[in-house]
Amino acid sequence: MSLIEIIVLNQEEARTAEAYGADRLELVSAMSEGGLTPSYGTIKTVVESVNIPVMVMIRPHSYSFAYRKEEWAAIQEDIKMIQELGAAGIVFGALTEKQTVDMEILTMVAERAKGLSITFHRAIDQADSVEVYRTLCQSPLKLDRILTSGGQSTVSEGMEPLKKMMRESRKSAIHPIIMPGSGLSATNIESIHDQLEASEYHFGSAVRMDGDFHNPINGEEIQKIKRIVT
Repeated sequence: MSLIEIIVLNQEEARTAEAYGADRLELVSAMSEGGLTPSYGTIKTVVESVNIPVMVMIRPHSYSFAYRKEEWAAIQEDIKMIQELGAAGIVFGALTEKQTVDMEILTMVAERAKGLSITFHRAIDQADSVEVYRTLCQSPLKLDRILTSGGQSTVSEGMEPLKKMMRESRKSAIHPIIMPGSGLSATNIESIHDQLEASEYHFGSAVRMDGDFHNPINGEEIQKIKRIVT
């Protein structure tokens, strides 16, 4: 039985996703920018309106996944707010200008976010995803999961790297879980799940009316996916 995580933008979507069977939510804003940190009010109303875990995106800008030390103060305040509002965790990723993991800021974030679940997001797909995953596995940081499409635009295109990462993740119980995401839908999840057998999957536009983030969540699509992976 696999868990499914659904991207939501507000309270209404969160309630709908939960009602139709989502196991966990990723709360973001500005999907046209690839997802940014949502507002205080949005986090508060979403966390208070559902019973399932809410993971909140920490991303102060969409220019890149590289962050200057001057941006640390804002990131730190966002983490503090998320802790106070009772969310389950954060979704964060940071790379250096050379497209390697920025261990310095990632360590600072992990230290500040103690008590929260941590997902390293698709920043990993901007680099050599398999090598980055190995780096994260060997680090002392406690990351719960990695959201990835195997270094490609979609999971379907990144199947071979994903299979390698899945094998790595199963070598140790303390390795971060691999959560495939990007391009997953009710139409392709059966074939993908047969090959990867991941314990968690991440869905975005595919569970929207007409596959568009401007449209409401289509609960029937969530239910179809649930029937396949559970």
